[in-house]
Amino acid sequence: MKLRTAALASLVVVVTACAQTEKATPTTRAEVIPVMVTREDVQSVAPALDRYTQTQLLGELWNRPDLSPRDRSLVTVAALIARNHLIELPYYLTLALENGVKPSELSEVLTHLAFYSGRGNAMAAVPLVKAVFSQRKIGTDQLAPASPVLLPLNEATEAQRAARVGRQFGTVAPGLVQYTTDVLFRDLWLRPALAPRDRSLVTISALIAAGQTAQLTPHLNLAMDNGLTQGQAAEVITHLAFYAGWPNAFSALPVAKDVFEKRPR
Repeated sequence: MKLRTAALASLVVVVTACAQTEKATPTTRAEVIPVMVTREDVQSVAPALDRYTQTQLLGELWNRPDLSPRDRSLVTVAALIARNHLIELPYYLTLALENGVKPSELSEVLTHLAFYSGRGNAMAAVPLVKAVFSQRKIGTDQLAPASPVLLPLNEATEAQRAARVGRQFGTVAPGLVQYTTDVLFRDLWLRPALAPRDRSLVTISALIAAGQTAQLTPHLNLAMDNGLTQGQAAEVITHLAFYAGWPNAFSALPVAKDVFEKRPR
C-alpha cells in the first residue's frame, strides 16, 4: 500500500535551507522548509504513536470505503494547511498527486485556503508546494491561469445569500460584506480548477480543522448542495479526528447532526 511503503524521508529532496539562512542578510528573506519526520524518528521517541499511525491511521482509516483516497488527500492537505502543520505536508502533497489530485487542483486549494484559513497559512505552505512540484517536474503550464473563464453563477441563489448576509452584517462591516460577494462568491468560488464539490470539501475540512464551527452550517449545507453525501460528510469528520484532533471533530458533530436532520430527505 502506498501509505505503508512510501518512505517519508524520500519525499523530501526538500531540505531545510540552513545554508541560505546563514548567508541571508537582514534585508533578505530566507526560505526555510521544515525537515520531514521519518518513521524511525517517531519510533525513537514515541513507539506507541508509531503503532497507532501504522495500524489505525494508515492501516484502517485511509482504507475506509466511505471516502475515496483522492477525497481523503484533499481533506488532509486542507487540514494541514489550515492548522499550519507543515512537517507532514510534503508527504501528503505527494500522496495527493499519486491519488489523482491534479497539480492545478492543489494550486487552487492553496489559493482557496488563503481566504478561508488566512493568507499567512497559505503563504507558509508555498515553499513546500513549490518543492514538491519541482521534484515532480510540474511546471506552471500545469496550473490554472490566474484569471480563467469562470463557472456560471446561480444568480438567484447568490442573490439570496447576499441579501441574507447583508441584512445580518451590512451595517456592521459593509466592506467585508461586499468583498464576500465580489471576491469570494462571484470570483473565487467560480474558478474552474476546483470543482464546486471539491471546493466545498476543502472548505469544511479547513473549518473543522481550525475549530471554526460557527461557519460550518452554511458551508456544510453548500457542500451537500454541491454533491457531498451525508455519509461522505460524516466520514470527513471521522478522518479529521486523526488530523485535527478529537475535540475539533466532536465540536463539529452537533452542527453536522443539526444540518443532517434539517435537510429534506
